[in-house]
Amino acid sequence: MFEWAWPWLFLLLPLPWLVLRWRPAGDERGAALHLPYDGVLDPAEVAGSGRGATAGRIAAWLVWALLVAAVARPQWIGEPSDLPRSGREMLLALDVSGSMNIGDMSLNGAQATRFQAMQVIVGDFIARRTGDRVGLILFGSNAYLLTPLTFDVKTVKTQLDESAVGLAGRETAIGDALGLAIKRLRERPEAQRVVVLLTDGVNTAGEIDPRKAAELAQAEKVKVYTIGLGAERMRVDDFFGSRSVNPSADLDAALLTEIADKTGGRFFRARDTAELAGIYQAIDRLEPAADQSERYRPVRELFHVPLGLALLFALLPLLDPRRYAALRWRGAA
Repeated sequence: MFEWAWPWLFLLLPLPWLVLRWRPAGDERGAALHLPYDGVLDPAEVAGSGRGATAGRIAAWLVWALLVAAVARPQWIGEPSDLPRSGREMLLALDVSGSMNIGDMSLNGAQATRFQAMQVIVGDFIARRTGDRVGLILFGSNAYLLTPLTFDVKTVKTQLDESAVGLAGRETAIGDALGLAIKRLRERPEAQRVVVLLTDGVNTAGEIDPRKAAELAQAEKVKVYTIGLGAERMRVDDFFGSRSVNPSADLDAALLTEIADKTGGRFFRARDTAELAGIYQAIDRLEPAADQSERYRPVRELFHVPLGLALLFALLPLLDPRRYAALRWRGAA
């Protein structure tokens, strides 16, 4: 869209006319042109002087109008776009070990595995983090950065939807996952470094001790929220019939609580899908996403166009071949 930044400056257009109209009256005899000798101007040039004066006045007014147009700052305004503010730098560390296949969750009234429930609930959480940089770490026997920190939350959610249990191995390397997250957040602004770590077990693999990783997170000012996922009671069928078991007996809640407390975060316990959804809503409140209300419209300045045209029209009289012919005639005389 084209517009003028300072359109009120067009009020200056009649200024030269006003100056000429209201200037004090002077001695008109002093305005007479006295030629030093006869023959400087030929009759054809004298005859055309009236037309030349009119053309000169038109050119002068055109140059003035173009200069005023340049000062009024013509602009081309581009289409508006969202300008993400600097929000959280958030890494989601998700357990994809073999135990995430345990079917002690439910979705829409149907039985579901822990991994399936995590995909749905965490996917909704990711979609709400517009304005933040979000990344995805999957860990099992090893920890992998699946998606680097990015504003493109749709891509992060797609990567989560396409992941699978066992992708990083069947065991659980909590310390390695936390260590990798700290490494990726180290160069980010201090007040914005956040890790949300979800697991359903105990640290059974990896090279980094989880408590050492927590100390490193504390030193690097990385806030860690930990989530322990898994039901505490589940009916299973065996040779002797049906019996109740605790499928989360191996969950190390004490370790997860220690990690969260040491880094300024919180430990949450999710025994079912509703609790898991509530936990991520609570994290939304504790770590609000960046405000997306700010919008940006690119502005391209066009003042150089009328300014260049004004310069061109101002120089055109200098290109009149009759002027150069008169100068050569005077020099020969």
